[in-house]
Amino acid sequence: QRQLSYGLDKQDQEQSVLVFDLGGGTFDVSILQLGDGVFEVKATSGNNHLGGDDFDNGIVRWLIDNFREQEGIDLSTDKMALQRLREAAEKAKIELSSMLTTTINLPFITADETGPKHLETELTRAKFEELVGHLVQSTIDPVTQALKDANFTPAQIDRILLVGGSTRIPAVQEAIRNYFNGKTPDRSVNPDEAVALGAAIQAGVLGGEVKDLLLLDVTPLSLGIETLGEVFTKIIERNTTIPTSRTQTFSTATDGQTSVEIHVLQGERAMARDNKSLGKFQLAGIPPAPRGVPQIEVSFEIDANGILKVAARDKGTGREQSIRITNTGGLSEAEVDRMREEAELFAEDDQRRKQLVELRNQAEALFYSYESTLRDHADAIGDTFKAQASERVAELRAAISDRDISVDEMRNRINLLQEALLEIGAAVYQQAGTQNEEYDYSTDSSKAEWSNGHVAPTESEDLDGEYAFENDETVTADYEAID
Repeated sequence: QRQLSYGLDKQDQEQSVLVFDLGGGTFDVSILQLGDGVFEVKATSGNNHLGGDDFDNGIVRWLIDNFREQEGIDLSTDKMALQRLREAAEKAKIELSSMLTTTINLPFITADETGPKHLETELTRAKFEELVGHLVQSTIDPVTQALKDANFTPAQIDRILLVGGSTRIPAVQEAIRNYFNGKTPDRSVNPDEAVALGAAIQAGVLGGEVKDLLLLDVTPLSLGIETLGEVFTKIIERNTTIPTSRTQTFSTATDGQTSVEIHVLQGERAMARDNKSLGKFQLAGIPPAPRGVPQIEVSFEIDANGILKVAARDKGTGREQSIRITNTGGLSEAEVDRMREEAELFAEDDQRRKQLVELRNQAEALFYSYESTLRDHADAIGDTFKAQASERVAELRAAISDRDISVDEMRNRINLLQEALLEIGAAVYQQAGTQNEEYDYSTDSSKAEWSNGHVAPTESEDLDGEYAFENDETVTADYEAID
């Protein structure tokens, strides 16, 4: 809404706008692209626990500490006194936006055995900025995150729009100015009226009274599905402009698998269980076939109202199942912020867990390839090669069972088995005695699979006769992606 209030008279100007909204209890940053009557939200960020009230509380704590030192009385336990302190703090904050000093005078704030006590003190702007300096700095991190998500640099922002009464604080304006290399924020819209004015404009759009105006929103969190190993595979990334659609192809993870389960999730964590579950459905009736052969197309389509349709279709039979999810935007700002913060906090640990799951999936593909090769070409493989490969398989299976194994150690075990399989492959080719006969023993490693009803994707389709597990992006659940 605040973006609309700014841009109604600037529809013909192509520009990038950063909206800095510091309200009473929350802080939000949005980056928009404006032009030809279209308002496209490129990214959003914020802090649901930062606002003008926190600035007031900084003054209140200072007043309580000073009064305790001077009078030996703790006002923090007196509810009536606290209410008067909060009102005085807000008044002082507002006055210090236009003055360099203000006086806080609260007669009869409390009393003791000696009689009534009065609070009177002077607060300078410099002291106020010292008290709230950490809060001002806290507004910059979401700005950085929003710019990163929108793939913008500070220099690419044409206008900075201030919304919310707390943006009148000189220290806040100075911090913004410094971050954007001296660019002065736009103050053409009353910070206290911007949201109400924008809401009125949007009401006009919905009612048909305002024409030629379009607001394109974005997905607040990524959307995807659970894949083999309980990995969360993103299909629509967060901050994607809606409406939008994405499609990815998956395959089965086990021989003879006849059904897959689509578990739809929302969030930013690497593992499925750490994200919000939106719904599940099954696609059954898949003809039994070797793993990696069936092709299951999973599509995500989200409309301008945030309603998500997820469909799964077996390309071979044409069978299709789908689910309609209406609560993709049902999370509160606090929940969205919490999920984003947790994703950043646990990013390193999540990445390690995801890498180990992917490596375990790659190991399973190697086991399958090894067993297939032994079954189909046992006569062409010497006892030495068989013994070496069998030993490497045992070592890798032990590594998979080790919960404390490092990513590097797991990758090393995979490489050792890969080398053994390459030698076996060379022996098979040599025994065949022809350069024209090709045996692709790496078929499975280039596909993403389902195992008990979930999915995962890969990047590499052509392995050039070698196992490309180092670069393989396969993530599997009980099916895997082959796009």
